[in-house]
Amino acid sequence: MKVIAQIPKEDCHVTLFSWNGKYIVKIEQGLLEQTYKINAMDITGESEVYNLIENEAFMQSVRTRFEAMNESLQMAMDIF
Repeated sequence: MKVIAQIPKEDCHVTLFSWNGKYIVKIEQGLLEQTYKINAMDITGESEVYNLIENEAFMQSVRTRFEAMNESLQMAMDIF
Protein backbone atom coordinates (compact mmCIF):
# COMPACT_ATOMS: atom_id res chain seq x y z
CA MET A 1 0.00 0.00 0.00
CA LYS A 2 1.44 3.34 -1.04
CA VAL A 3 0.74 6.56 0.86
CA ILE A 4 -0.04 9.27 -1.69
CA ALA A 5 -0.83 12.14 0.68
CA GLN A 6 -1.49 13.07 4.27
CA ILE A 7 -3.90 15.96 4.55
CA PRO A 8 -4.53 17.55 7.94
CA LYS A 9 -7.94 19.16 8.30
CA GLU A 10 -9.03 21.38 11.18
CA ASP A 11 -10.88 18.58 12.99
CA CYS A 12 -9.60 15.37 11.41
CA HIS A 13 -6.72 13.86 9.48
CA VAL A 14 -7.03 12.42 5.96
CA THR A 15 -4.62 9.89 4.48
CA LEU A 16 -4.84 8.94 0.84
CA PHE A 17 -3.48 5.55 -0.26
CA SER A 18 -3.14 3.75 -3.57
CA TRP A 19 -3.45 -0.04 -3.43
CA ASN A 20 -4.51 -2.86 -5.71
CA GLY A 21 -6.27 -0.69 -8.30
CA LYS A 22 -8.06 1.38 -5.66
CA TYR A 23 -7.70 4.67 -3.92
CA ILE A 24 -8.29 4.38 -0.21
CA VAL A 25 -9.30 7.50 1.73
CA LYS A 26 -8.84 7.07 5.49
CA ILE A 27 -10.26 9.83 7.67
CA GLU A 28 -9.38 9.84 11.37
CA GLN A 29 -10.80 11.85 14.23
CA GLY A 30 -9.48 10.94 17.66
CA LEU A 31 -9.93 7.20 18.16
CA LEU A 32 -12.45 6.87 15.32
CA GLU A 33 -11.81 6.35 11.62
CA GLN A 34 -13.75 6.04 8.39
CA THR A 35 -12.39 4.39 5.26
CA TYR A 36 -13.64 4.85 1.71
CA LYS A 37 -12.42 2.71 -1.19
CA ILE A 38 -12.68 4.10 -4.70
CA ASN A 39 -12.04 1.92 -7.72
CA ALA A 40 -9.37 3.62 -9.85
CA MET A 41 -11.30 2.59 -12.97
CA ASP A 42 -14.36 4.59 -11.81
CA ILE A 43 -12.57 7.94 -11.88
CA THR A 44 -10.34 9.76 -14.33
CA GLY A 45 -7.47 10.32 -11.93
CA GLU A 46 -6.09 11.17 -8.54
CA SER A 47 -7.35 14.74 -8.79
CA GLU A 48 -10.93 13.50 -8.41
CA VAL A 49 -10.02 11.96 -5.07
CA TYR A 50 -8.56 15.28 -3.93
CA ASN A 51 -11.76 17.01 -5.09
CA LEU A 52 -13.77 14.59 -2.94
CA ILE A 53 -11.67 15.44 0.11
CA GLU A 54 -12.12 19.16 -0.56
CA ASN A 55 -15.88 18.80 -1.12
CA GLU A 56 -17.45 20.51 1.89
CA ALA A 57 -20.75 18.60 1.63
CA PHE A 58 -18.88 15.28 1.72
CA MET A 59 -16.69 16.36 4.64
CA GLN A 60 -19.74 17.60 6.57
CA SER A 61 -21.36 14.18 6.15
CA VAL A 62 -18.11 12.62 7.42
CA ARG A 63 -18.22 14.87 10.51
CA THR A 64 -21.87 13.99 11.12
CA ARG A 65 -21.02 10.30 10.83
CA PHE A 66 -18.19 10.72 13.35
CA GLU A 67 -20.65 12.27 15.78
CA ALA A 68 -23.04 9.33 15.34
CA MET A 69 -20.17 6.85 15.73
CA ASN A 70 -19.08 8.54 18.95
CA GLU A 71 -22.63 8.50 20.33
CA SER A 72 -22.99 4.79 19.50
CA LEU A 73 -19.70 4.00 21.19
CA GLN A 74 -20.60 6.00 24.29
CA MET A 75 -24.00 4.27 24.56
CA ALA A 76 -22.36 0.86 24.20
CA MET A 77 -19.74 1.72 26.82
CA ASP A 78 -22.44 2.86 29.26
CA ILE A 79 -23.94 -0.65 29.18
CA PHE A 80 -20.85 -2.10 30.84
